[in-house]
Amino acid sequence: MKQLLSILSMFALVAFFAVDAQAQIKTPSASPSAKVTQTVGLTDVMIEYSRPSMKKRTVFAADGLVPFGKVWRTGANSATKITFSDDVTVSGIALKKGSYAVLTVPSATSWAVQFYSYESGSWSSYVDKTPVATATAKVSQLPFALETFMIGTDNLTDSSADLEFIWEKTIATLEVKTAVDEVVMAAIDKVLGGPTAGDYYTAGSYYFDSGKDKEKALAWIQKATKTDSPKFWQVRKESLVLASLGKHTEAITAAKKSLELATAAGNADYVKMNTDSIAKWMKM
Repeated sequence: MKQLLSILSMFALVAFFAVDAQAQIKTPSASPSAKVTQTVGLTDVMIEYSRPSMKKRTVFAADGLVPFGKVWRTGANSATKITFSDDVTVSGIALKKGSYAVLTVPSATSWAVQFYSYESGSWSSYVDKTPVATATAKVSQLPFALETFMIGTDNLTDSSADLEFIWEKTIATLEVKTAVDEVVMAAIDKVLGGPTAGDYYTAGSYYFDSGKDKEKALAWIQKATKTDSPKFWQVRKESLVLASLGKHTEAITAAKKSLELATAAGNADYVKMNTDSIAKWMKM
């Protein structure tokens, strides 16, 4: 009986802690998290940060909540994170696409905005590291006070936007520029320049694999293989189309070329496939 009571007591204790663990009370955060995504030109800019409020406190001052000349996490809680889907320039400073932790050093006339390669949400882990880039944000004063800290974008154009840090009566601004013109012009040149070797290969492969016009498939595939740097899988497909048309001598020549390219690339599968096909077609 004592052993049974002991076991029952143990189960009761486990059940108590299980219920206790599940009965956590959630309350509103003093500095709620926010996530903002804005497309600038052709680039997506995503900002993830927390938003503290003034609550009748002086924010930016020598002795304020955010002291002048001191490193600030730029928000609250975790490190503020900004992600660019493409390369950009921030106030003339180049930044590669990717995610960055943002720390700032505010002053009355300008802010030093420091970008670090994002590693974790621990903002203090970046303080002693060297930032990837530091940009200077222009500071101006608002005619009213903004209660809750905000990071956003404004003055959107086809290729740029202002990245703004706003709190109390202070607004610090960085200009973000994207490479829209270069991207669009490259796309125009590519599309209007006609199909690429890859496009011809894809079209020819589809025609052959789906049992359509083999002669047309061969013509398109050869537009890909008769270049300065054909790929071993492209020449392999050419050999298969030639063989299906009964052109075994030409198929063997193409298979030997594919074999050579596959050997150089270290692709054992294609080496074997070409070797087997050459042996088979030589008997025909």
